[in-house]
Amino acid sequence: MVELIQSQLADPFRIGLIVALVVTMYRTRAATGTLLPLAAGVVFVAVILPSTGIGGGADLTQAVLAGILSNLIILGIVLALAALVRRLRG
Repeated sequence: MVELIQSQLADPFRIGLIVALVVTMYRTRAATGTLLPLAAGVVFVAVILPSTGIGGGADLTQAVLAGILSNLIILGIVLALAALVRRLRG
């Protein structure tokens, strides 16, 4: 399970999807809010990648649970970086 999470944390496609999720959330937060789009996006990315065969050879349930955990870690890092950039911009 640890190896699965490590491989998911290093997946550039997963990171790109989470970055795009955060950018989209900031652009549409007046209409949709912040928590619901982020939660839906994290679950969507965690389910869609292993379902399409990108997730490797692990059991689907294990891959989705590990995906949610790794997506939350990536999301926390991306949100921290986004807050830093927004603070530096003024």
